[in-house]
Amino acid sequence: MRCSGPPLGYSCTRTFRGRIAYRIGPVSFPVQPINCGRCLVCIDTPPDLEPGIRDAGYLPCKLLKLIDTYPGHLPECLRFYLSTLFIIGLVLSTLLLHHPNYLDHLTPVGHPERPDRLRAIDRLLEHERFQDLEREAAPIGRREDIVRAHPSHYVDMLHNLSPQDGLARVDADTTMSPGSWEAILRGTGGACRAVEEVMKGKVNNAFSASRPPGHHAEKDRAMGFCFFNNAAVAARYAQAEFGVERAAIVDFDVHHGNGTQDIFWDDPTVMYCSTHQMPLYPGSGAKEETGSANTIVNAPLAAGDDGAVFQDAMKSSILQRLDTFAPDLIIISAGFDAHARDPLGSLNLVEADFAWATRVLMDLADKHAGGRVVSILEGGYDLEGLARSTAAHVMTLMNG
Repeated sequence: MRCSGPPLGYSCTRTFRGRIAYRIGPVSFPVQPINCGRCLVCIDTPPDLEPGIRDAGYLPCKLLKLIDTYPGHLPECLRFYLSTLFIIGLVLSTLLLHHPNYLDHLTPVGHPERPDRLRAIDRLLEHERFQDLEREAAPIGRREDIVRAHPSHYVDMLHNLSPQDGLARVDADTTMSPGSWEAILRGTGGACRAVEEVMKGKVNNAFSASRPPGHHAEKDRAMGFCFFNNAAVAARYAQAEFGVERAAIVDFDVHHGNGTQDIFWDDPTVMYCSTHQMPLYPGSGAKEETGSANTIVNAPLAAGDDGAVFQDAMKSSILQRLDTFAPDLIIISAGFDAHARDPLGSLNLVEADFAWATRVLMDLADKHAGGRVVSILEGGYDLEGLARSTAAHVMTLMNG
């Protein structure tokens, strides 16, 4: 978290994006740094800590920086407790949600949304650079979480379409196989678990590497390789289970997230922002499409646009609106088919552009949302471009 600094004239420029573990004797406690606004005296107290550390409360980042340099400025009570603490160190905590069942969602031969997408991502994320990732198997999603974004009759319809063998066609380019239903449910379950871990402060941010994608799924319509809208389910879960008042979904997939826009068109509590190529499937996403609550922000790009145009669109259209909206949680619909190599689009983004977008969204989350970011995989169909872009995205989540 970025510290606002104390009223003592000292400048704090260091950003902490992880947990810090403190130990009294043999017991370790993970303590989540927060932007307390006072920095040297923090009055919020974690309820589950032992009495010996409880009085010290949350230790803000500026306080940690001043421990050795300006000990005379610390309150007497905090100096006493700090003398008993051993700082183990900063633990950068990004959670990766994944599951081998995602490979069991099969599509026709030659279909771009294929299991090899996740195999390519998995190979890169096994590199030693990602050894500090916290990894967890995505759970099965709960029906009560899904129906906050999709009506019950639609959930039942999809379940009934799930085949025992072969492939069942849902629309022209969207099919189900015997393993699809569990993969679809784990997509929603992984998204909700990511929200849960971030909102509880157990991790700093999370990435759900799931398939099939979700942002084309409307309230009661599967399309564009998508069945349930994972980002929408995650936003509704955050609101229902953790009291999030304002959630933002930012989508940089090359295709417009018509499903997310459909679900939140009338909702003033969720802002949906999208950069995407236009004209392109699914045909929606014009700048004039703002929603009845004016919380839809579309920034269409033209075929051939590169990272400079993309970054300008983010700055001029999306980041300013997000800053004004001041979300309590930022969810990223992380599609990487805007990469220059991707066969389904004609934008010319590279890995550095996705890293930049991730970083600026993390900065906004630091400012408004306590650093809370949940990212969910959407598109990306060139295996090399997808894997390298995902790696850049996850590395940025880890390191800021």
